[in-house]
Amino acid sequence: MYILTLLLSATSEVDVKGGLFDFNATLPLMALQFLALTLILNVLFYKPVTNILDDRDEYIRNSLTSASASLVKANELTKTYELELAESRKNAQKIIKNAQEEAQQIVSEKLKEAQKDAEKLLLDAYNELNIQKEQALKSLEIQVDTLSDQIKYKLLDD
Repeated sequence: MYILTLLLSATSEVDVKGGLFDFNATLPLMALQFLALTLILNVLFYKPVTNILDDRDEYIRNSLTSASASLVKANELTKTYELELAESRKNAQKIIKNAQEEAQQIVSEKLKEAQKDAEKLLLDAYNELNIQKEQALKSLEIQVDTLSDQIKYKLLDD
């Protein structure tokens, strides 16, 4: 019992002296100060900061969207250019192959023409030599006839 009376007296002393939590007129005043501080901080600090952060997030989102679109477009252009490059390479190889075939054909035609010209020149030279040979033989026959006639006259005149 004595302990109970001591506890009751201690609690009454705590109430009188003002303990850790006093529930008097200062509590609503502190609550109003807290609410006013919260409103002031919200208006002056939190809203501008959240607006700046929202703008930043929107800018980042827009940048990422445009970057993704640019990346997709770049990939499409890359594929298109690679296809065009492959097609151009094929065309270039075809052109080179055709040019080589044409050059080979032209060379073979020129070679055939040169062989024909050489054969013609050889035939002409052979014919010319035969003509000259015949002329030489005729002139030799004439000279032999003339000499034989001269010899014959000399032998007969003597």
